Amino acid sequence: MTGLAVRLLRHRPGSVLATLIALAIGVMILTSMGSLVESGLRFRPDPQRYAAADLVVAKRDITFEHKELGDTTRTTLHLPEAGTVPTTLADRIRRVPGVAAVVVDQSIPVQAGSHVTTGHTWSGAELVAGRSPKTDDQIVVDTTLATKPGRQLTLVTAGVPHRYTVSGITTQPGVYFTQHRATELAPHPGRADTIAVTEAPDADRSTVAAAVDALATSESAKTYSGNNRGQVEHPDLIAARDLLIQIGAAFGGYVVLLIVFVVAGTIALSIRNRRRDLALLRATAATPWQLRRMLMAEAAVLAAVASVIGVPAGLPASRWVDAQLIARGFIPADFPLKTGVLAAPSAVLLIVLLAVLAALLGARRISTIRPVEALAETAVEQSPPGKVRLGFGLACVAGAISASAVSVGAGGQTALAAASGMLYLFVIGVALLAPWINATAAKLLAPVLRVFWGNSGYLAGRNLAANARGMATVLTALVLAVGFGGSVWFLQDNLERRTVEQVGAGTLAQYALVAPAGISDATIRQLRGIHGVEAVTASRRTSVVVRVLDSAEAVPARAIDPDGAAATLDLDVTSGDLAAVNRDNIAVSATRAASQGWKVGKTVELWLGDGTPQRVRVAAIYSRGLGFGDVVLSTDTLGLPADEAFIRVAPGVTPHLPGATLIPTSRLTSGIADDLAISAWLNKLLIGVMIGYAALSAANTMILAALARRRELAVLRLTGVTSRQVRRMVNAEQAGLLGVSLVIGGTIAAVALTAVVRAITGSALPYIPAVGWVAVVGGATLLAMTTTVAPIAWLLRKPSISQTGSR
Repeated sequence: MTGLAVRLLRHRPGSVLATLIALAIGVMILTSMGSLVESGLRFRPDPQRYAAADLVVAKRDITFEHKELGDTTRTTLHLPEAGTVPTTLADRIRRVPGVAAVVVDQSIPVQAGSHVTTGHTWSGAELVAGRSPKTDDQIVVDTTLATKPGRQLTLVTAGVPHRYTVSGITTQPGVYFTQHRATELAPHPGRADTIAVTEAPDADRSTVAAAVDALATSESAKTYSGNNRGQVEHPDLIAARDLLIQIGAAFGGYVVLLIVFVVAGTIALSIRNRRRDLALLRATAATPWQLRRMLMAEAAVLAAVASVIGVPAGLPASRWVDAQLIARGFIPADFPLKTGVLAAPSAVLLIVLLAVLAALLGARRISTIRPVEALAETAVEQSPPGKVRLGFGLACVAGAISASAVSVGAGGQTALAAASGMLYLFVIGVALLAPWINATAAKLLAPVLRVFWGNSGYLAGRNLAANARGMATVLTALVLAVGFGGSVWFLQDNLERRTVEQVGAGTLAQYALVAPAGISDATIRQLRGIHGVEAVTASRRTSVVVRVLDSAEAVPARAIDPDGAAATLDLDVTSGDLAAVNRDNIAVSATRAASQGWKVGKTVELWLGDGTPQRVRVAAIYSRGLGFGDVVLSTDTLGLPADEAFIRVAPGVTPHLPGATLIPTSRLTSGIADDLAISAWLNKLLIGVMIGYAALSAANTMILAALARRRELAVLRLTGVTSRQVRRMVNAEQAGLLGVSLVIGGTIAAVALTAVVRAITGSALPYIPAVGWVAVVGGATLLAMTTTVAPIAWLLRKPSISQTGSR
């Protein structure tokens, strides 16, 4: 049957090309996205600073346990900020038999002019010039700060400037202090970023590692050895790795499901358009299994050819995306991109399986009914679909409605997951119920079509009613394109708009001081002493970890000095008092409070960005969470210096601080808008791929459906219907289908977008720019009309008598 399948493919160029395009682009998308995920999964950073150490003790993640029905599940979350371990742990490790040396390392934010880097304890990094630091006023730096020893540098740490002499140059990035100086500058006194352990040459390595690991576990830390040491040393590369994996986790499932829709719909329509040929095969003694095997072989051959096209296109596409991610600062330039050794075969295997399975399902009816019935069904519309399809369709719609109720009543990640699931459930429900939707729409639209298009409108109404099942794929494709284009694309616009609005409305201060390496308490006092300054609020952006059901997530937070914060910041407090925020009290956003079930006065448990547990009381709830973070805590609770200061001045006063640059807060808001636009680029790229593929599916489907009507249109013309009347009839049909698709797809998009926007911003009314509505409606109209009018016009140029024998 494989040979027959290959020969038959040559006689169906239209359906073959449509199926091939859908499959090839599916392979390309899967290969390019899979290459990014593969790069993240296979990445193992090499140790540099800790290359001489055998073991490294650090706290880089946190594990949560959840017990339910006697089973214990564990969830490990990478800490948003590097955790610390007590320096006393180093003394305990030194007493372990077999340990030769222990070095306590610190990570210290350092600013040299406009350059921000990280300071560490000197532990023998490779020198290219000079010598190691011998006194506290000497440092070793990388080549970005100095090219030769002897240079004088002023470095700012914790907001305090210090002058140092460069004693040596290293190739390893950062600034290196003496052990004593690094301990003095440590952000967390009495705690260390890492502890590097060197074993004695004659020690039993496994015994030493087990003893050190036991000590590390007692402090909720871990021991890293071998190549795993690089994970501690390169947090930026680990963050890039996690981002690439998250891309696959967040969008991979949706993209695969979309490809399933497109591939299954295209192959099913192709098989439906060949019912006459397949019925003749059944009538000439072809068994049901032979027919199914032939169609499966066709699908496999097309999938194989599509893979030959899609894989070579997917690899450069993944390299282009990687270059864009580097250019926009999502991943470092030295992050290695894998060439898709695993992604390409996985994409090919998935596409082949999808194509073969779609062919098997599409051939189910034509291969199971009797040959006489098969021939009869080629001349008339098939009987209505069964009750099973109806039941599944109604179940999907009911599930989508339930998901919408969850998304409206919940918040945060729960609402996001529910809204995303709702979108897909609605589309699946429409796909299953499309024959009944088409039949109902045909009855309702028939009078309207006749009014606007006359006799051609009458023919269009009769055609829509008679071919309700045949038009199901077209309706699904249009609803899919409108639903995706009208919902997920505008999510980023709403996020950016609401964030900028909240920051602008909530910032009462006119000026700000920004210092990534920290602002000292002395500088804050100096700012408050400037003539005309009414209030100064020290602030620091951070993250906290909260539990969500049986897992946990990191959420954006902000630490502030609550003294006088009401004069510089307006978080739109809806309950409680922001002035009550202190070491033991916090404020939370309304969306976070709703999703966590927190109320004013409730004592809650959370973890700081470095994994430090905190039990705090909710003192206030505010509505501007997008602009200022989901949690506001005191700088005393965080225990780190501020990196921003908001300054409110009297009218007409321009503050000046020697040695510092104060910027208008309007520039701070525009900078946030720029950062959001950059971060939104990745989401819009992935969403754009999904929308583009959905639109391609719709175009593919409608062209295929139009070309399959050659015999029908030829018979109409032979009975006296003019070419102009045929074109008007087709236009009327498409207008009817387009109207139904816009109503259903627009409703789905509106419900999904409203639910997601409410979950993220707390607003029940999403923002959609006017050009957005025009793009969705105009794009769908252009897609529906051009992909049908052009093929029909081509068919009408053919002699009618030559088309009556084809199907």
